[in-house]
Amino acid sequence: MSRVTTTTMTVRLSGALSDFVTANVGEHGAYENVSEYVRDLIRRDKERKETDAFERLKAELTHAYSTPEASYHPLTAADVIARNRA
Repeated sequence: MSRVTTTTMTVRLSGALSDFVTANVGEHGAYENVSEYVRDLIRRDKERKETDAFERLKAELTHAYSTPEASYHPLTAADVIARNRA
């Protein structure tokens, strides 16, 4: 079973960043509070990074599958491990 941990953070914003956050929180903003806004930003960033990694993988697989089969050569697990360490 996985444990859920909670981290409390303090972030200081001033000027334009503070104004921007304030405009997005509260009665006229899309979020009820700053914590909700920050959690959403983190989730979106996490999703973006996962999507980018998936797109890179798809591109690599597309390239690999488009290579003529005659250019393939057998590799052992040790070959792959050595290649990835380089």
